[in-house]
Amino acid sequence: MSTLNERLRALPSLDKLASSAAAQQLIVSYGRDATLDALRYVLEETRAALRSTETLSVDSESLIERAQEALKSRFRPSLRPVINATGVIIHTTLGRAPLSEAAQQAMLDAASGYSNLEFDLDSGKRGSRLVHAGTLLAEITGAEAALVVNNNAAATVLMLAELAQGREVIVSRGQLVEIGGGVRVPDIMRQSGAKLVEVGTTNRTRASDFESAITTETDMLLRVHSSNFKQIGFVEETPLAEMAEIAHRHGLLLGDDLGSGALIDTSRFGLAPEPTPQASLLAGADVICFSGDKLLGGPQAGILIGTRAIIDRLKKHPLARAIRADKLCLAALTATLDHYRRGEAFEKIPVLWMIARPLEDLRTLAETWAAQLNRERSIASVVDGQSTVGGGSLPGETLPTALLALDIAHPDDFAARLRQGNPAIVARILDQRVVFDPRTILPHQTQVFMDALQASLARL
Repeated sequence: MSTLNERLRALPSLDKLASSAAAQQLIVSYGRDATLDALRYVLEETRAALRSTETLSVDSESLIERAQEALKSRFRPSLRPVINATGVIIHTTLGRAPLSEAAQQAMLDAASGYSNLEFDLDSGKRGSRLVHAGTLLAEITGAEAALVVNNNAAATVLMLAELAQGREVIVSRGQLVEIGGGVRVPDIMRQSGAKLVEVGTTNRTRASDFESAITTETDMLLRVHSSNFKQIGFVEETPLAEMAEIAHRHGLLLGDDLGSGALIDTSRFGLAPEPTPQASLLAGADVICFSGDKLLGGPQAGILIGTRAIIDRLKKHPLARAIRADKLCLAALTATLDHYRRGEAFEKIPVLWMIARPLEDLRTLAETWAAQLNRERSIASVVDGQSTVGGGSLPGETLPTALLALDIAHPDDFAARLRQGNPAIVARILDQRVVFDPRTILPHQTQVFMDALQASLARL
């Protein structure tokens, strides 16, 4: 039996390991310093282990394999693609709206070279980044002008900072919502310097509440759409048109924070109608803000539309530069809006395509998957379920779907294993079964999804 010293002396040196062909390949992939660090770590770990066991492998091949695994783990991006099999279409924690192919290409084109971001090709002089998406937004919504910033919270702060800083903004108490991550809309609004005046009660706010709260210090009435919850029962909300009449009669502005920002009628799919920017304009709102990465289906952005005079004021505010959208956002948003202009939004924009997917197609796909999995062992079935829109949009609204369900032992452990895979798959547990909703699995992910699922099942 070899002694400890003999086992330690049998370990190859760092230089010998680093000079091997396998280690040289690691250096090409990960860099010399990182590779040497990994090899050094493996050697130190092995020396420590040899002091307690005699069966540990110390050959160069196994040491380099362990170094390679350490390097893979170290260099694995923390932000990785995920297959969303939850059935939540606008999944806030999974990146919200996936982009259309045209939007992806537009971002690549903008990122891979120079562009006319702020250059007027006709005059040869400096231009404005605001014209690219702004022109399309005005055309699609019917607004006089538009402005894009980096998210809707920023849009809200900018709107209030310019139009009501140090002045009163009247808002219904029942609309002061909390959004994801414990962030409260009133706290965001107060950063603008505006003074919020709450009127009405949690469940009922009448036109007379707004009317009686107006003072000489008031600059604006504001509606905040409760896009992540809904009230039922003994409730009353002042229609936007009535708020507009009150505001304009008193020489005040009317703002409308729509949150999710649907540009289409969601009721055509059996969902509750989501207020649109177009409808807000017709009701008399002077300025409207909404998100680009929710029901609109584009990149993260905050969009402001309204009268030209107001949008021009917002553009000149110092905060507008601090929160402006970058070239990648503007490229993707412009391409997304172009789908609406061409009348192809439901075919090209993933969020809308998923909402519109027929139940029969989903059931056929789930049954095909179940049949494939059951060739090895009978564990898969298809059950009825519900998909949700998510992302703080259409709360409580669902779409019928067909779920692939797996009856396996320890479903939570299996779901966790799927999340650690490559690609990561995020599923749900329902009635002690792991379920997958085909509605949110994109076409280009279908085969990858099945390959990864079968590989995970084979390891059970």
